Amino acid sequence: MGGPRGAGWVAAGLLLGAGACYCIYRLTGGRRRGDRELGIRPSKPAEDLTVGSYDDVLNAEQLQKLLYLLESTEDPVIIERALITLGNNAAFSVNQAIIRELGGIPIVGNKINHSNQSVKEKALNALNNLSVNVENQIKIKVQVLKLLLNLSENPAMTEGLLRAQVDSSFLSLYDSHVAKEILLRVLTLFQNINNCLKIEGHLAVQPTFTEGSLFFLLHGEECAQKIRALVDHHDAEVKEKVVTIIPKV
Repeated sequence: MGGPRGAGWVAAGLLLGAGACYCIYRLTGGRRRGDRELGIRPSKPAEDLTVGSYDDVLNAEQLQKLLYLLESTEDPVIIERALITLGNNAAFSVNQAIIRELGGIPIVGNKINHSNQSVKEKALNALNNLSVNVENQIKIKVQVLKLLLNLSENPAMTEGLLRAQVDSSFLSLYDSHVAKEILLRVLTLFQNINNCLKIEGHLAVQPTFTEGSLFFLLHGEECAQKIRALVDHHDAEVKEKVVTIIPKV
């Protein structure tokens, strides 16, 4: 699996893996509107951009102001409104590229760790719309993994994560050619989940998980083989992480 198409499948698998996050936060997912020929609004103050019509398309200057507003304010109400506006604009292909080029993906991604649940939801919805663009998918792998890792550290979230239905392409994230940053995160995800299972006592009496769930993928033979193969990885940090996991595989 290689090239843009391969990256798209990997990202799709990861986004499906994040289905548990949507369940946990009771997301309904944003409806994407098709691209339409709409007028560009004239420049106006950043906060004013968050109260316009959903049918308005912002230009690059306005999107930059909106992203700056997201970074500079701590007011959850303003952040939520800005994310809604950004998410609506991310439904248009031209803005999906502009937001990426302005460095907007990590800015939005950082909001999935916000303490306000509604802000988390709006950030996930904006990332969902941005993920339609293949080049954006490459950057969004990392952002979703950050959220999954945060959730995997909490034993109370373990069962919900493991019940999530995940496409089998998720396992391609454990391939040796995957970027080190991704490999270390998915290996830590595996490690965190196993640690939480041990804490909760689920290793002795495992709950019932359906076929196609994250549990089936992470505790199946294919995943075990991929992790064992990483013992020979060229990066010392990856090899060290694998050695700590091997006894649990």
